[in-house]
Amino acid sequence: MNVKNKVYFISDAHLGSHVFGDSLSREKRLVRWLDSIKEEAKALYLLGDIFDFWFEYKKAVPRGFTRFLGKLAELSDAGTEIHYFIGNHDLWIFDYLPNEIGLILHKKPFVTEIYGKTFYLAHGDGLGESSKPFMFVRSIFHNRICQFLFRLIHPDLGIKLAHVWANFSRWKEMKNPKPFLGNEKDVLVQYSKLYILSHPETDFLIFGHRHVPINIDLTPKNRMINVGDWLHNFSYGVFDGSEFFLEKFEE
Repeated sequence: MNVKNKVYFISDAHLGSHVFGDSLSREKRLVRWLDSIKEEAKALYLLGDIFDFWFEYKKAVPRGFTRFLGKLAELSDAGTEIHYFIGNHDLWIFDYLPNEIGLILHKKPFVTEIYGKTFYLAHGDGLGESSKPFMFVRSIFHNRICQFLFRLIHPDLGIKLAHVWANFSRWKEMKNPKPFLGNEKDVLVQYSKLYILSHPETDFLIFGHRHVPINIDLTPKNRMINVGDWLHNFSYGVFDGSEFFLEKFEE
């Protein structure tokens, strides 16, 4: 009999985006991975940008993602604790997924203890970020008045406009990709180094957002991990109670 004793972490599947290939194929691969871990998954942390766009109207949500959402519901019903962190693409998740699936929604970085270890968890956008245009746009997207005004747009038009914006963002990233600049220049690595100065008890700092698998020791006690993405790397993190591993799902 399998025992649910492992904790899993994934980020940045950007389901719904076709810029990086067929979204449905990516969704099916993600579902196969969820199937492979369901017997051992004590908890699952979705660290943001799982959807390339998500907005909940009062009586409507984006169509699609049936296989993925069904599998999450299956895991939740079987006792797996599911945490969802909003990213910069799926920040407009409100109460639909928590009510339907039973997942726990996080809109800010979250500190928790897992098997006696302290974890700092976040999507990663906005942390240590100094770009004024990025932070300005981010503030608009998080503004409740702006969210209310967007809800007044008919879903057929609002969701279409959002996908145009998201695809434009993806094409810009493909044209001018941001390479990993090394431990001394990466924004999240530097943020982590500053954070542990005031929170040395933190064992693991885990992020998404950067689409780059990173697993480095900040000190002999503190480790920073970026779980990568499900666009190119199909990578994920797993904690078994004593060790944290960064792995790839290969078929």
